[in-house]
Amino acid sequence: MADKKHFETVTEYIASFPKEIQDSLEEIRKTIQKTAPEATETISYQIPTFKHNGKYLVYYSAWKDHFSIYPVPAGDDDFRKEIAPYVTGKGTISFPFDRPVPYNLIKKIVEFHIIDEMKNH
Repeated sequence: MADKKHFETVTEYIASFPKEIQDSLEEIRKTIQKTAPEATETISYQIPTFKHNGKYLVYYSAWKDHFSIYPVPAGDDDFRKEIAPYVTGKGTISFPFDRPVPYNLIKKIVEFHIIDEMKNH
């Protein structure tokens, strides 16, 4: 969906989409920033990425008909049940454009990534 193939900044990536997609991408960005305020954002694999303690924490993107968050964190049984309808492939969570973006779930995804990182640190 994005017109450009090479992005220098997250702002540039987001700006390449139509307004309604930009708004949701900005809200996803803010949700991640609020949940992991010490994380830094960058572009990796030509999509927005947040790094935490020097390691990749979470990636997000927009596609033809959905937003994606990567990778899928381990979480607990309740969390796995909650994300099950959105898991579309190995390591990918997708939120269709035709439904409200579950920002609280994105917050949980980031929180579980931080927990996983602390366990492995």
